Amino acid sequence: MTSVKSAHVVGLGLIGASLALALRGAGWRVSGDDADPKTVELALARGVIDQSIPAGDVALIVIATPAGVVSEIAHEYLARLDDPRLIITDVAGVKGAIVRDVSAPRFVGGHPMAGSELRGLAGARADLFQGCTWVLTPTEATPPDVYGRLHGYLREIGANVVAVSSADHDRLVALASHVPHLLAGALMNQAADAAREDAVLLQLAAGGFRDMTRIAAGDPAIWPDILFENRDAINVALTSLEERLSDLRGALVTGDRPSLFESLQRAAQARRQLPGRALSSEDMAYLRVLIADRPGSLAQVTMTASEMLVNIYDIEIAHAIEGNRGTLLLAVDAREAERFMAALRRQDFGVVRET
Repeated sequence: MTSVKSAHVVGLGLIGASLALALRGAGWRVSGDDADPKTVELALARGVIDQSIPAGDVALIVIATPAGVVSEIAHEYLARLDDPRLIITDVAGVKGAIVRDVSAPRFVGGHPMAGSELRGLAGARADLFQGCTWVLTPTEATPPDVYGRLHGYLREIGANVVAVSSADHDRLVALASHVPHLLAGALMNQAADAAREDAVLLQLAAGGFRDMTRIAAGDPAIWPDILFENRDAINVALTSLEERLSDLRGALVTGDRPSLFESLQRAAQARRQLPGRALSSEDMAYLRVLIADRPGSLAQVTMTASEMLVNIYDIEIAHAIEGNRGTLLLAVDAREAERFMAALRRQDFGVVRET
């Protein structure tokens, strides 16, 4: 009989409590704690967690606190629990400083691209991570086995896992998450201010306006720390966006219809090509990739997949009986398999497709 895996979640807000529920739904035993003792009591009463103290055989610790205290908590648990099988990760929206501060092989930075307009434990949902993109930021010091197990744990709760460097994460998430949040807030504030003179304005808010401003309803308390932590990347993204908006304003003022149409057409095409979230097993290809069994090899493979927008739906590490080589068993979108295999071969990886 397979033993029940044990996890501990530090911070029982929306993300932490949702993760606890998701892991329990996948058959895990979950403990958790929070800076607020009343939140822990409520989590126990509602069955979000099984207990407040980590089990002796805890396999996974997830730090779901504000970014500013993640490093301190990670170091505390690394010092307290020296089990080499233990994996520690976090869910902070900015990764660079954390990954630099916590260089232990057992720590892998993470960031689920999921959220809700609801706040705190009261808004927790077991299905919050179904189909969401969960970013991991392995380094050259990350052992393949550590990354592979964490990838598998996150797949158990329905997340689609991608791997990028911490620097790339912060640069990309500035455009994909942080700037949109600032823009949604700015647009909502603009409309709210205008509605003071024309109250009917907000009654005219149609689907497009509601879609664009939905994330402005999120918890404002968590955002200043995130935005200040990633201010450099956000500033670059905002500057580029300001230039684009200036071009659009110029096209409107001068009546430049071709430029305006070309911009809208490109946007429509790009929006329709956003990657889908679900894939059936019949549409997957199964690859065997020969790698050196040392830190850095797995990160090279997974980051190549992320750069090519090839989602790895499942991953398994098969070690060689002798020597220092192993095999990655990967499940990927069959439509992207040949392109991905070619890219890996260009990097001197041996790769074959299962028949």
